Amino acid sequence: MTEDLQHPIFSIIKDLADKTGTEVYVIGGYVRDRIMGRPFKNDVDILVIGSGIDFATKLGDFLHTKVAVYKSFGTAMLVYDGLDVEFVGARKESYRRDSRKPIVEDGTLQDDQNRRDFTINAMAYSLNSATYGQLLDPFNGLADIENRVIRTPLEPKETFSDDPLRMMRAIRFATQLNFKIDVSALEAIVETKDRIKIISRERITDEINKIILSKKPSIGFKYLFDTGLLELVFPAMANLYGVEYVDGKGHKDNFYHTLEVLDNVAEMSDDLWLRWAAIMHDIAKPATKRFDKRIGWTFHGHEDRGARMVPKLFAEMKLPLNEKMKFVQKLVQLHLRPIVLAQDIVTDSAVRRLLFEAGDDIDALMLLCHADVTTKNEFKKKKYRDNFELVKQKLKDVEERDHLRNWQPPVTGEDIMHVFGLGPSKQVGIIKNAIREAILEGDIPNERMAAYNFMLEKAKSLNLEPKQILSLETTK
Repeated sequence: MTEDLQHPIFSIIKDLADKTGTEVYVIGGYVRDRIMGRPFKNDVDILVIGSGIDFATKLGDFLHTKVAVYKSFGTAMLVYDGLDVEFVGARKESYRRDSRKPIVEDGTLQDDQNRRDFTINAMAYSLNSATYGQLLDPFNGLADIENRVIRTPLEPKETFSDDPLRMMRAIRFATQLNFKIDVSALEAIVETKDRIKIISRERITDEINKIILSKKPSIGFKYLFDTGLLELVFPAMANLYGVEYVDGKGHKDNFYHTLEVLDNVAEMSDDLWLRWAAIMHDIAKPATKRFDKRIGWTFHGHEDRGARMVPKLFAEMKLPLNEKMKFVQKLVQLHLRPIVLAQDIVTDSAVRRLLFEAGDDIDALMLLCHADVTTKNEFKKKKYRDNFELVKQKLKDVEERDHLRNWQPPVTGEDIMHVFGLGPSKQVGIIKNAIREAILEGDIPNERMAAYNFMLEKAKSLNLEPKQILSLETTK
């Protein structure tokens, strides 16, 4: 299939392989994606029967390009015409029970294909002249692509036990490609799931992120839950599962609701952290669940409790504890606010407060709240979403008039201390808070002159007299 080998690097490798008498193949994801007609990433894996490092070094000399050598991994990499090309020697692997790090020996093409994770990743194209472009597919990966199945080349229980990360990868590929996982492979994951404990948290989270970034992430999370892996790698999410009944009254299954919200967000945004906010938005519902005989099940305060849980969960999962975490935390904290607005009369004051607290994340918050409407009642769904449109228009109108997104006080604490000759004190805080509340309530416009005059009036109630004049030329 030489049409899949149009990039000039393959012809260059072919010539060097013939010149040096080396058996060389392109293998793995590039082959799979070319066969499937998917856009491939800018990386290609080249399998060398012999030393991949030696072959890469010779190629680098010929191309006059730098070669990065990773001796501990037995690999080398160079960049050519925008393509990252990695070279590895064919090898066979064996594993110890307590480690996913294999004992590696030189091997044949067959040995190397045997050690691959899935049949669709074990296919190779020959890059030697005599057989150039010939597909070598010993495990019927081509048929598995046609049948949309994830299957292991060898016995799945052994495959997953040897390298337990492959369980996560199986689910990730099934999610990304919208394939089914072979029944025997699924059964093997259930049997060997506890082996995931030897995998580093970082590697597990990397696979979870790839699932989350898929077109329909719920596919992967259903597999994770059904196999028992989710309880091991993300127990807080697994705890969302289930419906409890008292006096014939039940609540919705918050696990499947969360997956609906996540898929809804995924249809509208590729932002990983907005998708994480969808996953976390109801994460505290199990901890806040109560039954009230008058009104049924309640989850009062789950947004506050959930926001407090976010930093701990991010730390456990080795996710960044920077502004990404704070973004997710803010959306979890605020995710009910637009819903409350949409259910009630939308006042300017409520909109100002939401803008003040959400800042530049207001659009992401509104998207999350739109996605959170998962009722099957089409009348209710339309009503909520129509109301959201009214809230969005109100947000736009108030922002254009009052400029409260990422609000900075028009009169600062330093201004107050300057005018009244004060140091940091309770009085300064009282005046600052009063100015903010007056602006949010709409009592005064968000302008420096109005805030200054309000400050002078508020100060009188505190028995403060101005000692300096404040320049009103300085704004914001």
